Amino acid sequence: MAENIKTLHGKDTFLFVRKLKDAKTSEGKLIPFQTSLSFGPSRDSDTTQTKSGPVTTAGGIETDLSVEFINNTSAIVDALQDSLFDGDKLEFWIIYTGRKNAQGQYFSFYGRAIVSEDSNDNDVDDLSTREISFGVDGTPKRGWTTLPQSAQEAIEYVYRGLEAMGENETTGTAWKEADAGINTEGEN
Repeated sequence: MAENIKTLHGKDTFLFVRKLKDAKTSEGKLIPFQTSLSFGPSRDSDTTQTKSGPVTTAGGIETDLSVEFINNTSAIVDALQDSLFDGDKLEFWIIYTGRKNAQGQYFSFYGRAIVSEDSNDNDVDDLSTREISFGVDGTPKRGWTTLPQSAQEAIEYVYRGLEAMGENETTGTAWKEADAGINTEGEN
């Protein structure tokens, strides 16, 4: 039996954010007009040569996260500047809309971060663009999340769920080892 392996496309991968302090009252919001999203977890390792052969020790996970978008006047873009200037902690979700589980939830990464850099390009003959880099806390978590109707509507133009909730509540589903390779898009 052939596996249901499907390629994933960058145009179907989105970054959502919200201020952590607003988790009880606000949904995660799509950063509008994204043109690029870079997500790179990595781990340094050191190797020590011994008489019996090399021994490797692994360091902690470090995650590079950045997003480029056309500059705009949305409230969530202003929240990114609040994070940079005021140190506001953000929650983030990277949603892969090209990968679903049997419950109709989308594969995603969830994490917490602050903005570490906000770069603007404002050429006279082009749209203003921004690139935001984040300092990510700890190790991002894999899981599955449902997109609220408002998020689905925001995406149409282009492990914790996005709904408003308390800090320790969740509407998502944690990643399990058995989830490897799951994609039920197009299956009954």
